[in-house]
Amino acid sequence: MLIGMKRKTRTRAGTPQASQAADGFALVVSALADDRKVTPPGSGKGFGSGALKVNGKIFAMMSSKGQFVVKLSEERVKALVADGSGTRFDSGRGRLTKEWLVVTADHSLWVALAREALRLGD
Repeated sequence: MLIGMKRKTRTRAGTPQASQAADGFALVVSALADDRKVTPPGSGKGFGSGALKVNGKIFAMMSSKGQFVVKLSEERVKALVADGSGTRFDSGRGRLTKEWLVVTADHSLWVALAREALRLGD
């Protein structure tokens, strides 16, 4: 690496950023644990097995990149992107989604956004 150049850091399993994100998601899961409509992570296999679901549909999850993602209305996603609380989610196909938000705001907002996503999915 050249002197004076910074290396890009990525969130990967085992890194401090990934650990903080996992801790934040654990708080969300714990906050919603008593809601009988919510299917907790770890149920089932394959895609979505690590996500929170309501009526069989994902409303909050950790992405494969270690990002906390929630499903909200398109208008709400636009507002949160505009205020710097998140970015639109890219599922890996090169297209940004309209109703999925990668939450970049502090973990203190995660539970409230997950509850909002739950209400929309219910």
